[in-house]
Amino acid sequence: MHPRLIAPGALAAASVLLAIPASAASVGPGAPGVGDPYYPAYGNGGYDVSHYDLRLKYQPATDELEGTATILARTTQDLSRFDLDFLLDVDEVRVNGVKAAFASSGEHELEITPRTPLAKGTAVTVVVRYHGVPSSKQAYGFTSWHRTPDGGVGANEPEAAWWWFPSNDHPSDKATYDVSVQVPDGTQAISNGTLQSAVSRLGWTRWSWRSDKPQATYLATLAVGRFDLTTGTTESGIPVVNAYSKDLGANAGAARASVERTGEIADWLSEYFGPYPFNALGGYVPNTNTGYALETQTRPFYSPRQFANGSNTSVVVHELAHQWYGDLVSVAGWKDIWINEGFARYAQWLWSEHEGEGTAKELADYVYASHPADDPFWKVAPGDPGPENQFHLAVYDRGALALQALRDEIGDDAFFAVLKGWPQRYAHGNASVEDFRRYAEEVSGAALGALFDTWLFQPSKPTVAAARAASLTVPSAASAASAAPVEPRSWRKIAATNGVHDTH
Repeated sequence: MHPRLIAPGALAAASVLLAIPASAASVGPGAPGVGDPYYPAYGNGGYDVSHYDLRLKYQPATDELEGTATILARTTQDLSRFDLDFLLDVDEVRVNGVKAAFASSGEHELEITPRTPLAKGTAVTVVVRYHGVPSSKQAYGFTSWHRTPDGGVGANEPEAAWWWFPSNDHPSDKATYDVSVQVPDGTQAISNGTLQSAVSRLGWTRWSWRSDKPQATYLATLAVGRFDLTTGTTESGIPVVNAYSKDLGANAGAARASVERTGEIADWLSEYFGPYPFNALGGYVPNTNTGYALETQTRPFYSPRQFANGSNTSVVVHELAHQWYGDLVSVAGWKDIWINEGFARYAQWLWSEHEGEGTAKELADYVYASHPADDPFWKVAPGDPGPENQFHLAVYDRGALALQALRDEIGDDAFFAVLKGWPQRYAHGNASVEDFRRYAEEVSGAALGALFDTWLFQPSKPTVAAARAASLTVPSAASAASAAPVEPRSWRKIAATNGVHDTH
């Protein structure tokens, strides 16, 4: 779950697309964006990254960050120049050991010109030395670095990396990570994956984390502050590391009561989605004033506000469901956000059923009945919502409603086979809404184009006939005006996770 964005995607779309070289056979610059129609300037063309090695030093008192990023990549065209997405101040760049020229351009581009051009298919090592104060940097009028009383946090979607490491910032270029952060003794540095070591020397402690499975750049996270760490192991044998800011105040107990159930919930989700796909698990709750949570891979970020009204396992279910839907299988492009959010919301509906607080069908009935036909809710098409509505409530609730319609159409056996088989089909890769439709048709043997169009792509409320065809309970015309929809017991817990639709 995420903040709603004021999207810069429409900026300079035409010029970005024109920057793509006409022929990959000729030496030229890599494009300053991957061409995602929602965010044309995000990511870069001309290379694929396989690994990021980030060696950092952070001073919580001043928010000063120093870093050396070593990026392993392979060129996909002959390159005279290429870009990284980055905001901090760069001191030196080397390409294959040789100093390279560099310059900043646009809102967040670092242009790198190697001394000699790079041939297509070449393995490339890029080293960037940098420094800066992340909280002092903005792009498009916002920041994705959250200053806390005792440090800082990098976590946001669809962009967070720019504030703490240079990258090819688009989900289509996933990579493995080593993140090693030196902080003053008594302070902890939290990141993704497994903790390799925490070694103290001369007043500083270096925390080293490793993510050994492909990870999208927006799913990489860094949190520095004073945390209490808890460790454990799930029933299925996955190590769990959770972290809680020491100054969560009144939210501390509810946060722990929720996040400490991470292992249990991940094991429960594996019954629906297949084996947990990574070798690490956990969550962290820093003392931020943001309202959202985020599925940062293996270790989701939770805002303290998620627990302001008491424990909330539903938000934990949502972020952990993303470990399969969003992290293991990532969007092909940002228009495919339903693949992430509709499924994570539906997992909350299944958890409600598990907890005896309302079935998935009852929740689907409630969503359908709660929004009259003229509600703007129905104007948003979850299958392609547009950058301005990427994290609109409809992508979540209408997105889950579409899954309930699919479940009714193809039956439980095929539906749950799809839920479990899909993450395996595209494991550690990327896929689109269209890919999902084809996969569901393959498994079920049903033609699903019309159903997907009705529930995901039409900017209008599905008709009563369509709702009844999906086995939704629809009041008769005579009683519709007086019959208020019955609110399932779980609804307020699920709705409590809706505060994520804020601006930066």
